[in-house]
Amino acid sequence: MSAAPIRRRRPLALTAVALCGSLLAACSGGSGDDAAAPGDGKPVTLTFWGWAKGTKEVVAAFNASHKDIRVRFEEIPSGAAGGYAKLSNAVKAGNAPDVFNVEYPQLPDFVSQGAVQDISRYVTDDLRAAYMPQAVALTTLGGAQWALPLDASPQVFHYRKDLFRKAGITQPPRTWNEFRTDARKLKKAEPGARIATFFPDDPSTFEAMVWQAGARWFGTEGDSWKVDFGGAQTDKVADYWQKMIDDDLVRVQTSFSQEWTSSLQKGGTAGYLGAAWGGGVLASTLPDAAGKWAAAPMPTWDGSAAGGMLGGTTFAVSKDSKKTKAAVEFATWATTTPEGIKARIASGTSSAYPADPDLVPVAKAAFSTGFYGGQDLYALYSAGAPAIRKDWTWGPAMGATNTALKDSFAKVAAGSSTISLAVRGAQRATVAELRNRGLKVTG
Repeated sequence: MSAAPIRRRRPLALTAVALCGSLLAACSGGSGDDAAAPGDGKPVTLTFWGWAKGTKEVVAAFNASHKDIRVRFEEIPSGAAGGYAKLSNAVKAGNAPDVFNVEYPQLPDFVSQGAVQDISRYVTDDLRAAYMPQAVALTTLGGAQWALPLDASPQVFHYRKDLFRKAGITQPPRTWNEFRTDARKLKKAEPGARIATFFPDDPSTFEAMVWQAGARWFGTEGDSWKVDFGGAQTDKVADYWQKMIDDDLVRVQTSFSQEWTSSLQKGGTAGYLGAAWGGGVLASTLPDAAGKWAAAPMPTWDGSAAGGMLGGTTFAVSKDSKKTKAAVEFATWATTTPEGIKARIASGTSSAYPADPDLVPVAKAAFSTGFYGGQDLYALYSAGAPAIRKDWTWGPAMGATNTALKDSFAKVAAGSSTISLAVRGAQRATVAELRNRGLKVTG
């Protein structure tokens, strides 16, 4: 099999975000087979599960250009909508796909439970150097490579230009104070409109805000996990959004629900606090609103560039796959070749920002800018990606963390709790889960 080309070399210091052994009790190297093919002249057939936009087109392009590997793709629900449960059940039953997509926040969870393979021996230094350092750090645990990154997801604020003009807002807000001021202006000018949405079912948006603010929820200390959701930065973000909700300046709706979509379509919601991949999602969700939307950097606390990462996808190889080499070759092609990125973006549904920055011109050329009135979104993404803070670590039990947050955020939406209480409850639930798994915890 021919490896996907790596076009340049640049040094990269790998960051271990956790240690195996006592920290990741179930670290597993897997039992991948080095063989390039089964030896009977037939191509290796990989099973692949995922949900990222444009994936079907990527698989079709790969199969059309490769004779020795065939990929059989099954689209599953997004992770939060049941995809992770399906994957976990398949791993337990011993019938998991060879390769699957998993987002950065959930990767440590899959690693800690021994669901994925250490693919380090198939990942050269040159390949690692192809990706953004932030993306490599999020796929490296205990000095081992557990997945290959597909995209980085700098935060982006999408907004309705016409509704902003009607409210006298001449430029998108640069700071969170300006965002609140603009929210008041919009509500006054259009009483039925709100500037954005707080998603009670999607803690990842809130977590990205906390990341942007400089908080660190997880770290390692000796052979223990350090867990601290109660820092000043987290409190600042929680208090800010609580006041936005209390003052009725944002909507509280389920993410990507019909209610949310309808509000966007009818002008009831004038903005979407998302990420780079959200540009394509918005365009495919609201085709009749072409020309009305624009994108801007996410507001920051002091107006200077800073960001977290909202979502972002990787390719991981399941623990029982015997086709590791072929799986890594497919993942490498999908994430580091012009053909792979072009197939994804040209689908018209994805605006993913490649984790391999050299492929940004390819993505830019393939992305149709009509919905955004010709705005160069990839220039915006390219400015935001380097500002993603590099000191964030995801914990090994984000399923438990996010379940606790979702349950409590639902009470926030009902007015019977607060975001601060939800965050503290999530810390307790996270610490309890880590200890239940036999992991040492401080904090």
